[in-house]
Amino acid sequence: MAHHADDSYYVPHGTKWPIVGSLAMITMMASAAFWVNDYTVAPWTFLAGVAILIYMLFGWFGDVIRESESGMYNAQVDTSFRMGMMWFIFSEVMFFAVFFGALFYARVLSVPWLGGEGTGAFTNEVLWQGYDAVWPTAGPEQLGGPFQTIPAFGVPFVNTLILLTSGMTVTLAHHALKKDHRTALVVWLLATVALGFLFVFLQVEEYKEAYQHLGLTLGSGIYGSTFFMLTGFHGMHVTLGAIMLLVIAIRSMKGHFKPRHHFGFEAVAWYWHFVDVVWLGLFIFVYVY
Repeated sequence: MAHHADDSYYVPHGTKWPIVGSLAMITMMASAAFWVNDYTVAPWTFLAGVAILIYMLFGWFGDVIRESESGMYNAQVDTSFRMGMMWFIFSEVMFFAVFFGALFYARVLSVPWLGGEGTGAFTNEVLWQGYDAVWPTAGPEQLGGPFQTIPAFGVPFVNTLILLTSGMTVTLAHHALKKDHRTALVVWLLATVALGFLFVFLQVEEYKEAYQHLGLTLGSGIYGSTFFMLTGFHGMHVTLGAIMLLVIAIRSMKGHFKPRHHFGFEAVAWYWHFVDVVWLGLFIFVYVY
């Protein structure tokens, strides 16, 4: 492909990827609905949907990479990509804000009210007499049975150090890219990927400890629900971020990205820093506070 004109906006024509992606999503959604209703074929059709989704991701991203590397995008297209990524991260901020809001509501408002504070005295006397409104709690009915919490300054603290270090290594990779130091770029990116997957591994070990020895599960009342929803979704984001960083590292090995043209790298770096910031909030408000 030739370089695109600076005063025109590149628009792809005839792409099949949106309809392929829609087919993948509807296959997965319908299969999930049948799966929970015990249809034996549902797991296989769900896997088929996943396979179609992976095919779409490789195909669509591959097209975008080829277009970018061949000079099809001008400054205005780059600006559109940046705005799109900023709105995406904003939507992710709102996503986690909902779960932090649920934690705040349960801990600061609901639980004290059920314990008789403020205007909840009558509720406590009539419905939950003797309920001690302390946090963490499974609620008045002690759903899921007794449990213990995970100490903040054990694995969670180690994971905090890991993610903070990974934020530093991805920044060093960015500086190396801007100076066109290709070897340093790849080394720091691979270090970030390794730290990301190490975080996920330790998170899995923490979950195993919670389920097998601490009695802390997703069914452990309001504390278990908010704990696993927040940490679980964050762990999913770390996994996706580490995979994206690995793709960026492979592209860097192939010579992609230039000191002045590397938004693909920057987008993933922005996402990784967002993951870091969310974890700091989790560590403080879920584990420590």
